Amino acid sequence: MSLIQVGLVDTTGSLDAGLVEAVAAALNVQVMRDLPQFWNVQASVRYLPDASKVPSGVWPVQLVKHLPPGEGGFHLDKHNQPFAKVVATPVSDEWTIAASHETLEMLVDPFGNKLQASRAIEIVASTIKDAPSEFEYLVEACDPCEADNFGYSIQGVVVSDFLTPHFYDPVVTPGTRYSFGGNIKAPRQILPGGYISWVNPEIGEVQQLQYIDPKNPPKIINLGPAQGRSLREWIDGQTIDPRNKHRKLNEALLMQGREHRARLEKAALARARLYQAR
Repeated sequence: MSLIQVGLVDTTGSLDAGLVEAVAAALNVQVMRDLPQFWNVQASVRYLPDASKVPSGVWPVQLVKHLPPGEGGFHLDKHNQPFAKVVATPVSDEWTIAASHETLEMLVDPFGNKLQASRAIEIVASTIKDAPSEFEYLVEACDPCEADNFGYSIQGVVVSDFLTPHFYDPVVTPGTRYSFGGNIKAPRQILPGGYISWVNPEIGEVQQLQYIDPKNPPKIINLGPAQGRSLREWIDGQTIDPRNKHRKLNEALLMQGREHRARLEKAALARARLYQAR
């Protein structure tokens, strides 16, 4: 398998270059160390300092000021090659989790069409339960555990938790990890703040379970028959993403990450002085 190259690039011109470079380095650790433990992916992430240049063969993750309504983070270009967009502002570093989310999902399912058959789910008395049927789930590696409070830190950069293939197992088995961080405890569990999409073969249409607002019970909505090149892109266009409205940032984890990065920066300066003195 050839190595997939991902490039993180700031198209806003307003972000701290040092932070963007640090995020690229952390994402590189995540996709080279953590992701291959469960998914058959060989990839690297690099920082692209010039937004006007994207080297051949690199899948860009663009940091942008905003996304138009109905436009998600995942895209295919005119040559059917994947790329992603992530909203980022200089006033907060919360975008690092979204950058991790989009990078992981793009690598696990580069073209947004991978389906995995597994037990169906339904909502019974506001609780998500297995149902006596099967759905074909769109493999989106971060959506069921995407809320910020389920993230973890790499070198002071907060990144997203992600599913393992065991998420689609028929039953719970002892000692099995259903998400990398262990936040998901059973197959097909959707955590507060997350969602999941599937094709219902009985009706031939796409449906989605949303547990976006933790203060309200989960709900299932019908999106209709899919169209277009990418199922993921089509689903993004059919749903009005309410995540930001109900998003609860993990401020403690973000603050811990900032302090960690500051310590690393201080240590890096000290090491540079050490080499200069020789």
